[in-house]
Amino acid sequence: MATTIKFGTSGWRAVVADEFTLSNVRRAVTGIARYISKQKPEGATLIIGRDPRFMGETFVDTAAAIALAHGIDAHVITDAAPTPAISYEVIRSHAAGAINFTASHNPPQYNGIKFSTPDGAPALPDVTKQIEAEIAAIPDDPELPAAGNKATRTEIDVRVTYLKRIAEIVDLAAIQKSGIKLVFDPFWGAARGYSDTLLRDHGIPVATVHDYRDVLFGGHAPEPDGELLDTCRAKMRETNAALGLATDGDADRFGIVDRDGTYIQPNYVIALLFDYLVETRGWKNGVAKSVATTNMINALADHHHVELHETPVGFKYIGELIKQDKIAIGGEESAGLSVRHHVPEKDGVIAGLLIAEMVARRGYSVGEQLRALFGKVGSFFPQRENFRLTPEVKQTFTKKLQTDPKEIGGRNVKQVVRTDGLKLIFDDASWVCYRLSGTEPVVRVYAESKSESDLHKLSEAAKRWVLQ
Repeated sequence: MATTIKFGTSGWRAVVADEFTLSNVRRAVTGIARYISKQKPEGATLIIGRDPRFMGETFVDTAAAIALAHGIDAHVITDAAPTPAISYEVIRSHAAGAINFTASHNPPQYNGIKFSTPDGAPALPDVTKQIEAEIAAIPDDPELPAAGNKATRTEIDVRVTYLKRIAEIVDLAAIQKSGIKLVFDPFWGAARGYSDTLLRDHGIPVATVHDYRDVLFGGHAPEPDGELLDTCRAKMRETNAALGLATDGDADRFGIVDRDGTYIQPNYVIALLFDYLVETRGWKNGVAKSVATTNMINALADHHHVELHETPVGFKYIGELIKQDKIAIGGEESAGLSVRHHVPEKDGVIAGLLIAEMVARRGYSVGEQLRALFGKVGSFFPQRENFRLTPEVKQTFTKKLQTDPKEIGGRNVKQVVRTDGLKLIFDDASWVCYRLSGTEPVVRVYAESKSESDLHKLSEAAKRWVLQ
C-alpha cells in the first residue's frame, strides 16, 4: 500500500528510508509536476533546491529528471540554499514554482519537500490539496513519461541576487559605522556563506561558528533555540561581540543572542522589529501575527494606530498579507518573520540582520530595548509547552476543544477565539491557546501573562485543564 503523502503547515516531512524514500519522493515530485503542467502547459520553469541534509543531491537530481520528463525546465541550485533565497529566485525569474528538499528545523533523520507557488509563497491548502490528489493517483514507483517537448536543465546560483536584495532592505552602512562585532551561527545549515559573507563584504566584523557541512547537524535538530547556542555564546565572549545571529537548517527561522548571552524569545524579536520598522521606515500599513504569538503585538498595534491581522498558525497566511502589501512585518512565535517589500516566506537571514541594524542605530542592547518596550506598552511573558497525550486522553481532549469553557483555574474567560485551535482570553488579559498536533499525540499549549510568577500559575492551570 502506497504511503499517504500530506502537506502540513510547511510541506511534507518524513524520516529518511522510512517514508521519505526515493519511491515516495518520485511520487511526490510527479504529483507536483502534473499540477504545474495543468497550470502552465508550456514554458514552465521549476526551481529545485535543498538544504545540506543527507542525500539532498540525489533528491534534487531525481526531481530534475521528473520535471524534464514532464516538459518542465529545471533550474537546479548547485549548493544548499536558504528557503527565502529560493523564494526570491522564484519571484525574480518568474518561475512556475519551487521544490525545496528540506526538513527545516526537524532532526537530522528527517527530510521533506516544501513547494512554493509562482509568487514565491508557501503553497496554500487549495494548492496542496490538488497536489495530494495527483499523488494519490500515482503508483508506488511511477515511470517517467516520454517528454512532450524539449525541456532543459540549468544549474544556477541564487546567493548573489538574494544578498543584493537583502542589502537593499537592511542598512548595512549603519551597522558598519557603529563598529559592533557579530557572531553568526548557521547551524551547519543552508545559510552558510550568506549572512556572514554579506557582513564581511560591507566591512562589518563577524565570526562564524559551525561553518561546515554536517548532515547530522551536530547530533541534534538544527533549531537555533537558547540551549543549543552555547558555541555561539563562547565565540561572542571570545570576540567581544554585541550580538549572536543564528539560523536553522534551511534558514527560514532565526535565533538571537544578546551581548550578555541571553537568548531573546522570537516573540520579543518580532515585537521589537515591528516597533523599530514603524520608527525608522514609517511603515504603518499593518502588522500580522499568528494566533499563538504574543499579544504584545496587539498592544503595539494599538500604540502605533496600525491595523492588526491575526492568522492561523502557518506562515503561508502571513505571506498572503506580505504579497498584498497589507503589513510592514508579520511573524510567528516559532521564529519566523518577513517584512514589507520582501519575500512572502519566513526569512531568518533578514531577521538577524535587521536586529543587528536596530542595535547599531539605537546604541542599546536588545535586552535594554525590550525593557523600554515594556515601559511603553506593558510587560508580556509568553511561553509554549508540548504535552504528550495517551490515546484515551487525546480522544477526550479533542471533544473538550469543541466546548466553550467559562473559566480555567479560577480565571474567567472573556473571549473564545477559534482562528486555529482554541484560544481563551481571560479578564486580566492573560490567555492560553491549545493546538493539537496533526502528526503526533501532542497538544501544544501556548500561554501569556503579565508577570513571570503569574505565567507559572497560568501554565499549571492550563495543563490541569488538559487532563481534567
